[in-house]
Amino acid sequence: MDRKKLPIGIQTFRKIREDDCYYVDKTGYADRLLAEGSTYFLSRPRRFGKSLFIDTLAEMFAGNKALFEGLACYDTWDWDTVYPVVRISFADGVVSDRDQLAVRIDEILTYNEERLGLPAGSGSVAGRFGALIQSAEAEHGQRVVVLVDEYDKPILDNFTDPARARQMRDGLRDLYSVVKGQDAHIKFVMLTGVSKFSKVSLFSGLNNLNDITMDAEYSALCGYTDHDVDTVFAPELEGLDREKIRQWYNGYNWTGEAVYNPYDLLQLLQKRQFRPYWFESATPTFLVDTLAERQFYVPDLQRLEATEAMLSTFDVDKISTVALLFQTGYLTIDRTRDVAGALRYVMRLPNREVHASLNESLLAEYSPDPDQAVIRTGRLPDLLAAADLDGIERLFRTHFASIPHDWYRNNTIAQAEGYYSSVFYTFFASLGLDTTPEDTSSRGRLDLAVRYAGQVFLFEIKTVDHTPTGRALQQIKDRRYADKYLTDGTPVHLVGVEFSKQDHNIVAFDTETITS
Repeated sequence: MDRKKLPIGIQTFRKIREDDCYYVDKTGYADRLLAEGSTYFLSRPRRFGKSLFIDTLAEMFAGNKALFEGLACYDTWDWDTVYPVVRISFADGVVSDRDQLAVRIDEILTYNEERLGLPAGSGSVAGRFGALIQSAEAEHGQRVVVLVDEYDKPILDNFTDPARARQMRDGLRDLYSVVKGQDAHIKFVMLTGVSKFSKVSLFSGLNNLNDITMDAEYSALCGYTDHDVDTVFAPELEGLDREKIRQWYNGYNWTGEAVYNPYDLLQLLQKRQFRPYWFESATPTFLVDTLAERQFYVPDLQRLEATEAMLSTFDVDKISTVALLFQTGYLTIDRTRDVAGALRYVMRLPNREVHASLNESLLAEYSPDPDQAVIRTGRLPDLLAAADLDGIERLFRTHFASIPHDWYRNNTIAQAEGYYSSVFYTFFASLGLDTTPEDTSSRGRLDLAVRYAGQVFLFEIKTVDHTPTGRALQQIKDRRYADKYLTDGTPVHLVGVEFSKQDHNIVAFDTETITS
């Protein structure tokens, strides 16, 4: 197979096809959407290819058949019928207040009026948008296609200021509510964005949207599957560890087939280095800040469950932690299970990139000196490989000893009950190590298990008033947490850690090593 150009940063279907770039064919999904309905909503995290899919739909409905030769839709789409397409996108720029939003909406409506050969409109947003749809149908002789990209960006750009975010929400409601009232004049509608705002708050006038976000058959509508990587991008894989690619970047799932984030994969294929490209490109500060403000127990990242209502509750005044993590792409769906007849989603971190990078950001937030924390985590792999338990103890004692008492007193994070366990967990998880927090057995629940270099480290962490008790290590032994790991002579290191509530440091670091 001949090598092609990597479509890095290209969200225009025509440019990808005319410039002979690699393209993962998503046109079969468009055929299916049109056959099954007419009004859709899709939520996906940033940089997953939503804009490219919207642009692909626009070219299909515009009848540009030549661009689709060799693709799934080429022989099945009705190319003889051309529809007027209204395109709305808030991807460009930042809207900071209601007046700026009004200007942006005016620009969008003007652009569509001019592109469709219609006279300039006037009046209210709702009146003008409704007139635009009806005039486009009358002028072109076919019902209208409405495609909305980044529908929620003005709200998310102002999320840290709830008053302004509410203004954005109300202004956008005026625009989107028009669609339902114009249903008789519309052939097809699709809205895409990062978040799924509740219908009550934003879509009160548009309750006929078919939300396909969690539909298994559309799980791979955006993103690249393993098959796509092995076939479309086969010429680029030589010299790269295929299993490492999978561990680093695959794993995002919406109850169906798992996918890679396209931005990550394309950057890897160009730069040939494994790095957290997606995470570094625009990790939302408000996400880490929100987790810190809520004193989030970080080990819970690997054992969260959610109902469909929880994952769908996302609004300016009410943000579920699990919904925030899921909709921004830092948690994904591992599997579903039935609980008394109700569907539950078992969540997980998608891959090594997110696992390590998110925990590194949280460790920085949970530490007064982030630079030193990162330096210390870099020493851990060598200490673990050498089973240097004394060295591990010195590392953590040094870390906690370096934290000023005023920081504990003034920082709500440090006052959380699970603070010490959270810091321990983030030290190991930020390295992308194999960690199991709250490891459950028939005898109880261990705080943290870490596997590295053919060894297992079991940590039990407790707080005491001041005097060490030895209870942490004794609990590991009494409850026989090590039994499940004693196979094939694997060394298992038991570590009981006790923290003083008064001194905010380790007062006991008791260890024992056993083998089968």
